[in-house]
Amino acid sequence: MNPQPNLTGPVEVFPIDRLQALDAESRATRARTEQLIELAKKGLPQMFAHGAFVHTVREVKTASGRSVRPEGDSLRYAANVASGLAFVDEAVQRHILEGATAADLALNCARRAEKSKDPGAVALCAWAAAEVADVYATPLLKRLTALLESEETIATVDCSWTLIAALAARHLGDTEHLTTLAANRLMGGQGATGLFPHMLPAVSNGRLRAHIGCFADQVYSTQGLARLSVAKNDPTALAAAEASGGRIAHLQGPAGQWWWHYDTRDGSVVEGYPVYSVHQHAMGPMALLDLREAGGTDHMKSVAKGLRWLDEHPEVDVPMVSEEDGVIWRKVARREPKKAVRAISALTTGLKRGFHLPGLDIMFPPSRVDYECRPYELGWMLYAWLSGGVVERLRNSAVRGGR
Repeated sequence: MNPQPNLTGPVEVFPIDRLQALDAESRATRARTEQLIELAKKGLPQMFAHGAFVHTVREVKTASGRSVRPEGDSLRYAANVASGLAFVDEAVQRHILEGATAADLALNCARRAEKSKDPGAVALCAWAAAEVADVYATPLLKRLTALLESEETIATVDCSWTLIAALAARHLGDTEHLTTLAANRLMGGQGATGLFPHMLPAVSNGRLRAHIGCFADQVYSTQGLARLSVAKNDPTALAAAEASGGRIAHLQGPAGQWWWHYDTRDGSVVEGYPVYSVHQHAMGPMALLDLREAGGTDHMKSVAKGLRWLDEHPEVDVPMVSEEDGVIWRKVARREPKKAVRAISALTTGLKRGFHLPGLDIMFPPSRVDYECRPYELGWMLYAWLSGGVVERLRNSAVRGGR
């Protein structure tokens, strides 16, 4: 039986070596996770060029067979990778980053973010600057404060990242106001079932989609509120994180799938697919392990079950992990035109809670693998499994000096 969350009094401190904790649940799953961590170190160099990370690498056919081709550029993903690489040896960092360190990458991201119009990228870069480079990114934190003070619509994920960035920087300067703004906006949007909508406020997502929240909305909110509970000794924040983390664990699929779209009103699954590999090996674990270390329920059984889906997936009979290419393929999706099932299910559940058209699984089976891999997926894997102790360091963290 999972231990119950400690919502009052001193928080029980779990072992913070996350791989060791996983070993206690499943030695085989721990060994497989260590292999995946090594795969991430192998795969990241092909995604880095000219001081930045690409948007994705995609399988392509070549005259000699096949290979993976890098495409695009992503500031968000570079910040994610900086956060993950901070927990590997410096020699590995320099190998992947062509001589630079994770701190160098984080600072470069922070400089680029000053010109970005993407609040999510701004928040991720402020988080990485504080946690990886020990730098208070004043321009970024000021912009995030202004955004939340304006009461403009904000994506739930962006608000969660803003909260985490404010907490990461609180030992470097005054982020109390930003922390309060982000926490209040986030907790004010949480549904009675513990789940979060995709946008804050939810109605800004449209009448027929206001009830929808995706997996990312749940995990980053859980992570941010778990950290807030530790930094501020706030049992209300822990209870909120416990509610969201516990709900997604309860809804986990029979083969360990972390489902995609949820109904915030009744706490049900609106549409399960796609199942994303990064949810299985990184984002689900990252949130639930933060919750665990904050004193919430230990969901390690669910974490291990989700990891095993990477090798034991009933939807397709092809590998999701490519050791040869140094990647984990992105997702298993339905064979459907233009995300049809998601749109249909959002509409039907919007009209009537729990109403799903029969036969959709037969008409649009989840049998298509997306043969691409994005840098953040590997960066977040490193972060999820190697960042044990970050949550605990927030406890009683004090401001060293104002900015």
